[in-house]
Amino acid sequence: MSLLTHPCFFYFFVGSLLGGAFTASGCSSVPIDPGTRPASLIAQLDPSALKDRLSSCQDGPFYRTRFSIAHRGAPLGYPEHTREGYIAAASMGAGRLECDVTFTKDLALVCRHSQCDLHRTTNILKTPLAEQCSQPFTPATTTQSATAQCCASDITVNQFKSLCGRQDRVNPNADSVDNYLRAPPPRMGNAAQSCGRLLTLDESISLFETLGVEHIPELKKPQVPMPYQGMDQQSYANRMISAYTQAGVDPKRVWPQSFNLNDVKYWIREHPQFANQTIYLDPRGRQASFKPSFAQMQSLKAAGIDIIAPPIPMLLELTPQGDLAPTDYAVFAQQAGLDIVTWTFESGQATDPKNWLYGNLTNFMDHESKMLLVLDALSTQVGIKGIFSDWAGTVTYYANCLNLPR
Repeated sequence: MSLLTHPCFFYFFVGSLLGGAFTASGCSSVPIDPGTRPASLIAQLDPSALKDRLSSCQDGPFYRTRFSIAHRGAPLGYPEHTREGYIAAASMGAGRLECDVTFTKDLALVCRHSQCDLHRTTNILKTPLAEQCSQPFTPATTTQSATAQCCASDITVNQFKSLCGRQDRVNPNADSVDNYLRAPPPRMGNAAQSCGRLLTLDESISLFETLGVEHIPELKKPQVPMPYQGMDQQSYANRMISAYTQAGVDPKRVWPQSFNLNDVKYWIREHPQFANQTIYLDPRGRQASFKPSFAQMQSLKAAGIDIIAPPIPMLLELTPQGDLAPTDYAVFAQQAGLDIVTWTFESGQATDPKNWLYGNLTNFMDHESKMLLVLDALSTQVGIKGIFSDWAGTVTYYANCLNLPR
């Protein structure tokens, strides 16, 4: 039974709209349903001990696990960073939900993957607010792709709230806005939403509390010069943390993260109650010249960082025999005592050579079901503590079946 058809869902839905919790007797929780996708992937695996283990768990029961982290909600089937996507991710068992935090023209903090992605992820180009976009829509020509740029900082929070979330897909060869925004059905096609509800950071906090999940906010890089209207980078970082403090959320249920090492060090220094769960999103693996070392990992640990979050290719590689094995980066992080989470599972087509998240494993990824072998190697060989996913049910299923900690 899914969350949407569960008899307690009415009370949950009303409670979430009101910012409260379940109110009906016997409805303090709802069953977790990872959906049909895990079973489909398992059925396509070659015979193995892992396949036998995963196949034995298809009847559940399933529980929520913080190992399963919802990346932007559930964008494999729902518009990202929307109420609908977050509820879907929670129903699939994600124990932590991500709000990527940026800001509007009037400095309200909102959930968006990028400050300047509204032309892709909302319907803004089909509204009068298109006139306020940083770059208006320009149709494609024989020599140039269609372009547009609409930023949260172009509009006020009330204007932001008037928009509809949509699938993050555009047609670069479009000759009109309609064609630019014409996207194929989402991969989980029965979960399409015509108008996803956008959220402020405060609204996401209220919703996540109602859902009973933990918070994993990411401070996004501003795409406007800072300071912006008197707000500098540190006050921006402070405002994100303060939102949780003001809402009365237990710091142990909040996992702040940033690609900016200075943000991470600032939180550790100025908000020590969040320090043990502050996450450094490590981007260095995309630099061709980057060579990991044990000394680098020791330096991060000495700076008070306990958790790092590199992408999957920084953690796994293929041996000469074609087997999955931890990279030097993963080994050095383990030796330095750093916990590791990683990203992003179920993002794009795993078998696509252009998918950089599996780029160093291209020869291994000859079928989408091989993602499960990658997930198992990350868990058993690298020892990750969680993984971001665009469709949380698959990771939830794996974590439940392998009896990983909740």
